Amino acid sequence: MSARLAFFGFLAGMLVVGWGGACVMLRAATVGENVMPLEAQSFAPLEVITVGTGSAYENPERLGPATGIGSGEQLVLVDAGRGVAEALRYAGIPVWQPTTVFITNLLPINTAGLDDLLLSGWLVGRSEPLRLVGPPGTQEFATALQAAHRRGAAGLGEALALPSEGVRIEAFDVSGGYSETLGDLHISAGELSGGPLSALAWRFEVGEDSVVVSGTGWGPDDLVRFASGADILVHEAVYVPPPEDIESAGIVADPERLRREAALHTSILDVGDLARRAGVHTLVVTRMRPPPFFDIQVEMIIDDAFSGRLEVAADGDRFTP
Repeated sequence: MSARLAFFGFLAGMLVVGWGGACVMLRAATVGENVMPLEAQSFAPLEVITVGTGSAYENPERLGPATGIGSGEQLVLVDAGRGVAEALRYAGIPVWQPTTVFITNLLPINTAGLDDLLLSGWLVGRSEPLRLVGPPGTQEFATALQAAHRRGAAGLGEALALPSEGVRIEAFDVSGGYSETLGDLHISAGELSGGPLSALAWRFEVGEDSVVVSGTGWGPDDLVRFASGADILVHEAVYVPPPEDIESAGIVADPERLRREAALHTSILDVGDLARRAGVHTLVVTRMRPPPFFDIQVEMIIDDAFSGRLEVAADGDRFTP
């Protein structure tokens, strides 16, 4: 009897050891995947990567807003919100690969991750300046950001013999009507008026395919004209609850604050009509925070006004025209 118990004890011990070893191996593989160097990615002739789909508020399921536009070997970003380096990693894109960041407006939601992108990319291979193109004030912002990190970056660069150009920002102030071409990617800016600061939407075209990315809740008529006929519109769909809903849930909130916040954003109730008026083929909604809590709720609300293809994007999703 004691021999049998010893045998079963031995088997149980082996199972525990095997299970523990499997857990260690799985953990090691996961950690390795999260830290191993990434190779530069190639993209479709025109591809949208919703790198980060969250808002300015913390949300472990959605990092801050950043939209990648890929074309062959070329990758640019529209905005760089909180956690952009991690969001690029989750999307399988090396943090040094984006060459240019196009800014929609200088609200912190769009710029909070820029120093992260700059310094993290410098550590792992960027040797050329990061280009930053945005509305008036972008150059001033870039100068201040670099000044804030100048002493620390100089020390790090000297200690690790990092290339000095890789930590530099080359910034440009532009306005509506601006355009440039990077490889096969033609890029143009559209002015969005009526807000508390200058704002731009960005249009990306390769051949007959087109994508428009906006990060601004004001200037809807301007956006409708600028995005007219685009294959894909990437835009926010924000729910700011009315004061009575907040009060009924037992939450104390300032009604004036809610009103002001709603004025900054495109409501989930309005984004479908905006896309319909612009005549876009696909609407990709981003910059979200709950409620609603489920994609199907978002789809039901927007489907009432928009009959085209609707995508409720998650971090790292990819779309082509």
